[in-house]
Amino acid sequence: MSNGLRARQDMEKERETLQAWKERVGQELDRVVAFWMEHSHDQEHGYSEASGVLGRVWMYCRLYRTFQRFHHSQLLNAAKAGGEFLLRYKCAFVLTRDGRPVKVQRTIFSECFYTMAMNELWRATGEVRYQTEAVEMMDQIVHWVREDASGLGRPQLQGAPTAEPMAVPMMLLNLVEQLGEADEELAGKYTELGDWCARRILQHVQRDGQAVLENVSEDGKELSGCLGRQQNPGHALEAGWFLLRHCIRKGDPELRAHVVDKFLLLPFRSGWDPDHGGLFYFQDADDFCPTQLEWAMKLWWPHSEAMIAFLMGYSESGDPVLLRLFYQVAEYTFRQFRDPEYGEWFGYLSREGKVALSIKGGPFKGEWGTGRGRRGCASRLPPALTTCPPPP
Repeated sequence: MSNGLRARQDMEKERETLQAWKERVGQELDRVVAFWMEHSHDQEHGYSEASGVLGRVWMYCRLYRTFQRFHHSQLLNAAKAGGEFLLRYKCAFVLTRDGRPVKVQRTIFSECFYTMAMNELWRATGEVRYQTEAVEMMDQIVHWVREDASGLGRPQLQGAPTAEPMAVPMMLLNLVEQLGEADEELAGKYTELGDWCARRILQHVQRDGQAVLENVSEDGKELSGCLGRQQNPGHALEAGWFLLRHCIRKGDPELRAHVVDKFLLLPFRSGWDPDHGGLFYFQDADDFCPTQLEWAMKLWWPHSEAMIAFLMGYSESGDPVLLRLFYQVAEYTFRQFRDPEYGEWFGYLSREGKVALSIKGGPFKGEWGTGRGRRGCASRLPPALTTCPPPP
């Protein structure tokens, strides 16, 4: 067989594999949406009994806007009901069925998800009041992060180290991309903020580029102790695809290559369990035992983030290594987390990959991780097919 014929056959096989994954991801997205539409809506009070602000409103609106098969009134009405619930009761992390607060985090993250939800509701409905809420909350979040955090109500304890978790600039960068999408005015308003967020995230690459650390000092130095050594492979991969979007918008191929190397390949290679497969939840940069009791568990959301990151990286670079890693993560994820009998995914597995918690929803596990993962992959697979050209 000639080299040219073998190459054409390999390309055709690759396209067939990508197409099969496109169909598989699409089917799973349908199952996830159907599960939450059936089980999470309270006709009397407007939403689920324990209503964490975890992105379901955002998800429904995004699907309604970007996938023709989800462009129907049932999904939009569910999103609007959730949005009105949020407008009434704002940003407590968990609420009772009738809106009484159960838990408040004293961080920015519930407010971040609230901002995303309001912005998507505006895009889906055209109702300006939702966008007004989004922009006002965004300005408040920026004030807390860059000027004065006292309004969050979190006490400043004398013995607590001054640290910057990577999650803060990550979420802000995500909001910059969300609000600036197809909106030149807001994109311009938040340009400097996006660059600032990217710089702060990049500071988490430490040890001469050999580790992404979850927490660093405010001036970008490694912290002492277990807090400074903490690594979260899933967070690093999520930060990776946030940074990739930033690189695409900026048109910066050099930064893109750096991001792929340090935020996709590096955390995956250190974070993948060589014995049982799957991504560890936490790691210690010096290979000590992490202090988190759940460090060796396999959680649903890091794997969702990894699939999005590798597909996006492949679509932008054409690097077949990234496509191979997508396949590796996707095969594990669909085999281990998926519930073929009742739908949706289990969220928490033991290190060996056995279901540790049978819950499908709660304050942390909801449609956000599974739905966004499926939606993100479904939206990136068509560009991946374009990246993998048909054989001549």
